[in-house]
Amino acid sequence: MELRSISPSEARARQQAGALLIDVRANHERALGMAEGAVGIARDDLLQNPDAHLPDLDAEILLLCQAGVRSSQCLQALAALGYRQLASVEGGTRAWAAAGLPMCKPDIDPDFADRYSRHLRLPKVGLAGQRLLEAARVLLVGAGGLGSPAAYYLAAAGVGMLRIVDDDVVDRSNLQRQILHTEARIGQAKVDSAAQALTDLNPRLHIDAVRERLTAANVERLLDGIDVVVDGGDNFAVRYLLNDACVHLGKPLVHGAVQAFDGQVSVFDAGRARGQSPCYRCLFPSPPPADAAPNCAEAGVLGVLPGIIGVLQATEVLKLLLGLGTPLRGQLLMVDALDMAFRKLTILPDPACPVCAPDRAFNGYVDMPASCAAGDS
Repeated sequence: MELRSISPSEARARQQAGALLIDVRANHERALGMAEGAVGIARDDLLQNPDAHLPDLDAEILLLCQAGVRSSQCLQALAALGYRQLASVEGGTRAWAAAGLPMCKPDIDPDFADRYSRHLRLPKVGLAGQRLLEAARVLLVGAGGLGSPAAYYLAAAGVGMLRIVDDDVVDRSNLQRQILHTEARIGQAKVDSAAQALTDLNPRLHIDAVRERLTAANVERLLDGIDVVVDGGDNFAVRYLLNDACVHLGKPLVHGAVQAFDGQVSVFDAGRARGQSPCYRCLFPSPPPADAAPNCAEAGVLGVLPGIIGVLQATEVLKLLLGLGTPLRGQLLMVDALDMAFRKLTILPDPACPVCAPDRAFNGYVDMPASCAAGDS
Protein backbone atom coordinates (compact mmCIF):
# COMPACT_ATOMS: atom_id res chain seq x y z
CA MET A 1 0.00 0.00 0.00
CA GLU A 2 0.99 3.64 -0.47
CA LEU A 3 2.11 5.31 2.77
CA ARG A 4 0.39 8.68 2.87
CA SER A 5 1.07 11.92 4.66
CA ILE A 6 -1.64 14.55 4.78
CA SER A 7 -1.84 18.16 5.86
CA PRO A 8 -3.27 19.08 9.28
CA SER A 9 -6.32 20.65 7.58
CA GLU A 10 -7.01 17.49 5.60
CA ALA A 11 -6.50 15.42 8.74
CA ARG A 12 -9.05 17.55 10.57
CA ALA A 13 -11.56 17.04 7.79
CA ARG A 14 -10.96 13.27 7.74
CA GLN A 15 -11.26 13.17 11.53
CA GLN A 16 -14.63 14.93 11.38
CA ALA A 17 -15.70 12.42 8.76
CA GLY A 18 -15.01 9.54 11.14
CA ALA A 19 -11.28 8.78 10.92
CA LEU A 20 -9.49 7.94 14.16
CA LEU A 21 -6.77 10.50 15.01
CA ILE A 22 -4.09 9.06 17.30
CA ASP A 23 -1.45 11.19 19.04
CA VAL A 24 1.55 8.86 19.40
CA ARG A 25 3.66 11.20 21.54
CA ALA A 26 4.71 10.27 25.08
CA ASN A 27 2.41 11.04 27.99
CA HIS A 28 4.47 13.98 29.23
CA GLU A 29 4.34 15.58 25.77
CA ARG A 30 0.59 15.22 25.45
CA ALA A 31 0.15 16.81 28.87
CA LEU A 32 1.15 20.12 27.28
CA GLY A 33 -1.77 20.01 24.84
CA MET A 34 -3.00 17.88 21.96
CA ALA A 35 -5.20 18.09 18.88
CA GLU A 36 -8.87 18.25 19.74
CA GLY A 37 -10.51 14.84 19.51
CA ALA A 38 -7.24 12.93 19.27
CA VAL A 39 -6.76 9.71 21.22
CA GLY A 40 -3.48 9.61 23.13
CA ILE A 41 -1.57 6.33 22.76
CA ALA A 42 2.21 6.47 23.07
CA ARG A 43 3.98 4.99 20.05
CA ASP A 44 5.69 2.22 22.02
CA ASP A 45 2.42 1.21 23.71
CA LEU A 46 0.62 1.18 20.37
CA LEU A 47 3.20 -0.96 18.61
CA GLN A 48 3.62 -3.39 21.51
CA ASN A 49 -0.06 -4.31 21.46
CA PRO A 50 -1.76 -2.90 18.36
CA ASP A 51 -4.67 -5.36 18.42
CA ALA A 52 -5.82 -4.04 21.80
CA HIS A 53 -5.95 -0.46 20.51
CA LEU A 54 -6.80 -0.97 16.83
CA PRO A 55 -8.75 -4.20 16.31
CA ASP A 56 -10.04 -3.23 12.84
CA LEU A 57 -7.40 -3.49 10.11
CA ASP A 58 -9.66 -1.55 7.73
CA ALA A 59 -10.35 1.43 10.02
CA GLU A 60 -9.08 4.80 8.78
CA ILE A 61 -6.26 5.78 11.13
CA LEU A 62 -4.45 9.12 11.21
CA LEU A 63 -1.22 9.31 13.17
CA LEU A 64 0.07 12.48 14.78
CA CYS A 65 3.27 13.23 16.73
CA GLN A 66 5.18 16.44 17.51
CA ALA A 67 6.75 17.14 14.11
CA GLY A 68 5.80 14.19 11.88
CA VAL A 69 8.80 11.90 12.24
CA ARG A 70 7.53 9.41 14.82
CA SER A 71 4.10 9.23 13.24
CA SER A 72 5.68 8.31 9.88
CA GLN A 73 7.75 5.59 11.54
CA CYS A 74 4.70 4.27 13.35
CA LEU A 75 2.72 4.31 10.09
CA GLN A 76 5.30 2.06 8.44
CA ALA A 77 5.25 -0.39 11.36
CA LEU A 78 1.44 -0.60 11.33
CA ALA A 79 1.35 -1.02 7.56
CA ALA A 80 3.67 -4.02 7.90
CA LEU A 81 1.13 -5.51 10.34
CA GLY A 82 -1.65 -5.28 7.77
CA TYR A 83 -3.43 -2.02 8.53
CA ARG A 84 -4.74 -0.67 5.22
CA GLN A 85 -5.98 2.90 5.73
CA LEU A 86 -3.17 4.85 7.32
CA ALA A 87 -1.91 8.41 7.07
CA SER A 88 0.63 10.51 8.94
CA VAL A 89 -0.09 14.18 9.67
CA GLU A 90 2.59 16.39 8.09
CA GLY A 91 4.40 18.57 10.63
CA GLY A 92 2.64 16.93 13.55
CA THR A 93 1.09 18.78 16.46
CA ARG A 94 3.35 21.75 15.82
CA ALA A 95 1.86 22.24 12.34
CA TRP A 96 -1.66 21.49 13.61
CA ALA A 97 -1.42 24.32 16.14
CA ALA A 98 0.26 26.67 13.63
CA ALA A 99 -2.68 26.11 11.27
CA GLY A 100 -5.04 27.36 13.97
CA LEU A 101 -6.81 24.03 14.29
CA PRO A 102 -8.51 23.36 17.66
CA MET A 103 -6.36 22.13 20.52
CA CYS A 104 -7.17 20.68 23.92
CA LYS A 105 -5.11 22.85 26.22
CA PRO A 106 -3.66 21.59 29.51
CA ASP A 107 -4.87 23.03 32.78
CA ILE A 108 -1.79 25.22 33.19
CA ASP A 109 -1.35 28.92 32.69
CA PRO A 110 0.68 30.20 29.73
CA ASP A 111 3.46 31.62 31.91
CA PHE A 112 3.99 28.24 33.56
CA ALA A 113 3.99 26.45 30.20
CA ASP A 114 6.46 28.88 28.63
CA ARG A 115 8.76 29.33 31.60
CA TYR A 116 9.24 25.63 32.29
CA SER A 117 8.80 24.31 28.74
CA ARG A 118 12.21 22.59 28.66
CA HIS A 119 11.47 20.77 31.92
CA LEU A 120 8.00 19.85 30.70
CA ARG A 121 9.53 18.14 27.69
CA LEU A 122 11.77 15.95 29.83
CA PRO A 123 10.21 12.50 30.31
CA LYS A 124 11.62 12.28 33.84
CA VAL A 125 10.24 15.67 34.86
CA GLY A 126 7.19 16.60 32.81
CA LEU A 127 4.14 18.30 34.24
CA ALA A 128 3.98 16.06 37.31
CA GLY A 129 7.61 16.75 38.21
CA GLN A 130 7.26 20.48 37.65
CA ARG A 131 4.27 20.51 39.98
CA LEU A 132 6.45 18.77 42.59
CA LEU A 133 9.03 21.55 42.25
CA GLU A 134 6.33 24.19 42.48
CA ALA A 135 5.15 22.71 45.79
CA ALA A 136 8.67 22.31 47.21
CA ARG A 137 10.13 24.35 50.06
CA VAL A 138 13.90 24.72 50.31
CA LEU A 139 15.96 26.34 53.07
CA LEU A 140 19.13 28.05 51.91
CA VAL A 141 21.46 29.11 54.71
CA GLY A 142 23.79 31.76 53.35
CA ALA A 143 23.22 34.21 50.49
CA GLY A 144 26.89 34.39 49.54
CA GLY A 145 29.20 32.58 47.13
CA LEU A 146 27.51 29.17 47.32
CA GLY A 147 24.02 30.46 48.00
CA SER A 148 24.02 32.76 44.99
CA PRO A 149 24.27 30.17 42.18
CA ALA A 150 22.25 27.61 44.13
CA ALA A 151 19.44 30.11 44.66
CA TYR A 152 19.49 31.33 41.07
CA TYR A 153 19.14 27.86 39.59
CA LEU A 154 16.57 26.66 42.12
CA ALA A 155 14.50 29.76 41.43
CA ALA A 156 14.84 29.34 37.67
CA ALA A 157 13.93 25.64 37.94
CA GLY A 158 10.63 26.53 39.58
CA VAL A 159 11.12 25.59 43.24
CA GLY A 160 8.08 27.19 44.79
CA MET A 161 9.49 28.59 48.01
CA LEU A 162 13.02 29.53 49.03
CA ARG A 163 13.68 30.49 52.64
CA ILE A 164 16.98 32.37 52.65
CA VAL A 165 18.74 32.95 55.96
CA ASP A 166 21.65 35.38 56.29
CA ASP A 167 22.37 38.22 58.71
CA ASP A 168 25.06 39.95 56.64
CA VAL A 169 24.98 42.96 54.30
CA VAL A 170 26.40 43.27 50.79
CA ASP A 171 30.02 44.39 50.67
CA ARG A 172 32.04 45.32 47.59
CA SER A 173 34.42 42.42 48.25
CA ASN A 174 31.46 40.03 47.84
CA LEU A 175 30.82 40.94 44.23
CA GLN A 176 33.72 38.88 42.88
CA ARG A 177 31.73 35.67 43.48
CA GLN A 178 28.35 36.42 45.15
CA ILE A 179 26.43 36.95 41.94
CA LEU A 180 23.06 37.60 43.57
CA HIS A 181 24.28 41.07 44.52
CA THR A 182 25.23 44.21 42.63
CA GLU A 183 27.20 47.40 43.12
CA ALA A 184 23.95 49.31 43.58
CA ARG A 185 22.98 47.11 46.54
CA ILE A 186 26.17 47.50 48.59
CA GLY A 187 25.14 48.01 52.21
CA GLN A 188 21.77 46.32 51.70
CA ALA A 189 20.87 43.19 53.65
CA LYS A 190 21.92 40.16 51.61
CA VAL A 191 18.56 38.47 52.02
CA ASP A 192 16.78 41.53 50.64
CA SER A 193 19.24 41.81 47.76
CA ALA A 194 18.74 38.12 47.05
CA ALA A 195 14.96 38.44 47.15
CA GLN A 196 15.09 41.27 44.62
CA ALA A 197 17.36 39.38 42.21
CA LEU A 198 15.42 36.13 42.40
CA THR A 199 12.01 37.76 42.08
CA ASP A 200 13.25 39.60 39.00
CA LEU A 201 14.27 36.22 37.57
CA ASN A 202 11.09 34.34 38.50
CA PRO A 203 8.12 36.28 39.90
CA ARG A 204 6.29 33.00 40.52
CA LEU A 205 8.75 32.25 43.31
CA HIS A 206 7.95 32.94 46.97
CA ILE A 207 10.96 34.21 48.92
CA ASP A 208 11.01 34.06 52.69
CA ALA A 209 13.91 36.41 53.48
CA VAL A 210 15.11 35.92 57.05
CA ARG A 211 17.78 38.34 58.24
CA GLU A 212 19.02 36.28 61.16
CA ARG A 213 22.08 34.29 62.11
CA LEU A 214 21.35 30.59 62.40
CA THR A 215 21.46 29.61 66.09
CA ALA A 216 20.37 26.80 68.37
CA ALA A 217 17.41 28.98 69.35
CA ASN A 218 15.99 29.43 65.84
CA VAL A 219 17.18 26.40 63.86
CA GLU A 220 14.04 24.32 64.29
CA ARG A 221 11.80 27.26 63.44
CA LEU A 222 13.77 27.88 60.26
CA LEU A 223 13.60 24.21 59.25
CA ASP A 224 9.87 23.98 59.87
CA GLY A 225 8.01 22.84 56.75
CA ILE A 226 11.21 22.54 54.71
CA ASP A 227 11.81 19.68 52.27
CA VAL A 228 15.56 20.07 51.61
CA VAL A 229 18.24 22.14 53.33
CA VAL A 230 21.18 23.73 51.50
CA ASP A 231 24.30 24.62 53.49
CA GLY A 232 25.74 27.74 51.92
CA GLY A 233 27.42 28.94 55.09
CA ASP A 234 31.08 29.66 55.68
CA ASN A 235 31.68 28.52 59.25
CA PHE A 236 31.71 25.39 61.33
CA ALA A 237 29.04 26.65 63.72
CA VAL A 238 26.47 26.69 60.91
CA ARG A 239 27.67 23.41 59.44
CA TYR A 240 27.42 21.36 62.64
CA LEU A 241 24.20 23.01 63.77
CA LEU A 242 22.50 22.32 60.44
CA ASN A 243 23.75 18.75 60.45
CA ASP A 244 22.45 18.03 63.92
CA ALA A 245 19.07 19.63 63.20
CA CYS A 246 18.66 17.79 59.91
CA VAL A 247 19.41 14.46 61.55
CA HIS A 248 17.01 15.19 64.39
CA LEU A 249 14.21 16.43 62.13
CA GLY A 250 14.75 13.98 59.27
CA LYS A 251 15.69 16.51 56.57
CA PRO A 252 18.21 15.91 53.75
CA LEU A 253 21.15 18.34 53.89
CA VAL A 254 23.03 19.34 50.74
CA HIS A 255 26.54 20.27 51.81
CA GLY A 256 28.96 22.47 49.90
CA ALA A 257 32.29 24.08 50.74
CA VAL A 258 35.06 25.92 48.90
CA GLN A 259 38.53 27.19 49.69
CA ALA A 260 41.13 28.64 47.35
CA PHE A 261 40.88 26.34 44.28
CA ASP A 262 39.15 23.32 45.86
CA GLY A 263 35.54 22.52 46.60
CA GLN A 264 33.36 19.68 47.82
CA VAL A 265 29.73 18.61 47.68
CA SER A 266 27.76 15.89 49.43
CA VAL A 267 24.27 14.94 50.56
CA PHE A 268 23.85 14.01 54.22
CA ASP A 269 20.57 12.18 54.77
CA ALA A 270 21.14 10.26 57.98
CA GLY A 271 17.96 11.63 59.54
CA ARG A 272 15.84 9.60 57.11
CA ALA A 273 18.18 6.59 56.93
CA ARG A 274 19.97 6.12 60.26
CA GLY A 275 22.70 3.55 60.08
CA GLN A 276 22.54 3.51 56.28
CA SER A 277 23.46 7.06 55.28
CA PRO A 278 26.17 9.12 57.03
CA CYS A 279 25.88 12.60 58.47
CA TYR A 280 28.47 15.37 58.44
CA ARG A 281 29.80 14.25 61.83
CA CYS A 282 30.54 10.82 60.41
CA LEU A 283 33.01 12.57 58.12
CA PHE A 284 34.21 15.24 60.57
CA PRO A 285 33.25 14.24 64.12
CA SER A 286 34.23 17.61 65.55
CA PRO A 287 35.48 20.95 64.21
CA PRO A 288 39.18 21.77 64.22
CA PRO A 289 40.56 24.18 66.80
CA ALA A 290 39.68 27.79 66.10
CA ASP A 291 43.29 28.69 65.39
CA ALA A 292 43.52 25.93 62.76
CA ALA A 293 40.58 27.19 60.71
CA PRO A 294 41.53 29.52 57.86
CA ASN A 295 40.49 33.13 58.18
CA CYS A 296 37.53 33.84 55.92
CA ALA A 297 39.01 37.01 54.48
CA GLU A 298 42.62 35.82 54.24
CA ALA A 299 42.19 32.30 52.83
CA GLY A 300 40.78 33.56 49.51
CA VAL A 301 38.82 31.72 46.84
CA LEU A 302 38.82 31.66 43.05
CA GLY A 303 35.67 33.58 42.17
CA VAL A 304 34.18 31.00 39.80
CA LEU A 305 34.63 28.07 42.20
CA PRO A 306 31.58 28.82 44.39
CA GLY A 307 29.61 28.97 41.15
CA ILE A 308 30.64 25.42 40.26
CA ILE A 309 29.92 24.06 43.73
CA GLY A 310 26.68 26.01 44.17
CA VAL A 311 25.32 24.72 40.87
CA LEU A 312 26.22 21.17 41.89
CA GLN A 313 24.34 21.74 45.15
CA ALA A 314 21.29 22.97 43.23
CA THR A 315 21.50 19.86 41.03
CA GLU A 316 21.44 17.61 44.10
CA VAL A 317 18.44 19.49 45.49
CA LEU A 318 16.47 19.01 42.28
CA LYS A 319 17.36 15.30 42.19
CA LEU A 320 16.12 14.90 45.76
CA LEU A 321 12.88 16.79 45.12
CA LEU A 322 12.14 14.89 41.90
CA GLY A 323 13.40 11.50 43.05
CA LEU A 324 15.80 11.30 40.12
CA GLY A 325 19.18 9.71 39.65
CA THR A 326 21.60 8.88 42.44
CA PRO A 327 22.12 11.70 44.94
CA LEU A 328 25.52 12.07 46.58
CA ARG A 329 24.46 10.21 49.72
CA GLY A 330 27.52 8.60 51.26
CA GLN A 331 29.73 10.27 48.65
CA LEU A 332 31.95 13.33 48.95
CA LEU A 333 32.54 14.86 45.53
CA MET A 334 35.82 16.78 45.55
CA VAL A 335 36.61 19.35 42.88
CA ASP A 336 40.12 20.56 42.02
CA ALA A 337 39.58 23.58 39.79
CA LEU A 338 43.24 23.94 38.83
CA ASP A 339 43.41 20.45 37.30
CA MET A 340 39.65 20.37 36.61
CA ALA A 341 39.62 17.03 38.41
CA PHE A 342 36.58 15.50 40.06
CA ARG A 343 36.83 12.51 42.36
CA LYS A 344 34.52 10.83 44.85
CA LEU A 345 35.28 9.65 48.36
CA THR A 346 32.95 7.11 49.93
CA ILE A 347 31.68 8.08 53.40
CA LEU A 348 30.41 5.31 55.63
CA PRO A 349 27.99 5.88 58.49
CA ASP A 350 29.81 5.81 61.81
CA PRO A 351 28.08 3.32 64.15
CA ALA A 352 29.43 5.34 67.07
CA CYS A 353 28.42 8.75 65.67
CA PRO A 354 27.26 10.95 68.55
CA VAL A 355 24.39 12.32 66.44
CA CYS A 356 23.17 9.82 63.83
CA ALA A 357 23.90 6.36 65.28
CA PRO A 358 20.60 4.41 65.24
CA ASP A 359 20.40 4.05 69.02
CA ARG A 360 21.66 7.55 69.82
CA ALA A 361 19.28 9.84 71.71
CA PHE A 362 19.15 13.50 70.70
CA ASN A 363 21.01 15.61 73.24
CA GLY A 364 20.04 19.06 72.00
CA TYR A 365 21.86 21.74 70.08
CA VAL A 366 25.09 23.52 70.87
CA ASP A 367 26.02 26.98 69.60
CA MET A 368 29.69 26.88 68.62
CA PRO A 369 31.89 29.91 68.11
CA ALA A 370 31.52 31.03 64.49
CA SER A 371 35.05 30.10 63.48
CA CYS A 372 35.62 30.15 59.75
CA ALA A 373 35.79 27.07 57.60
CA ALA A 374 35.98 26.21 53.96
CA GLY A 375 32.74 27.77 52.81
CA ASP A 376 31.51 30.55 50.57
CA SER A 377 33.87 33.20 51.88
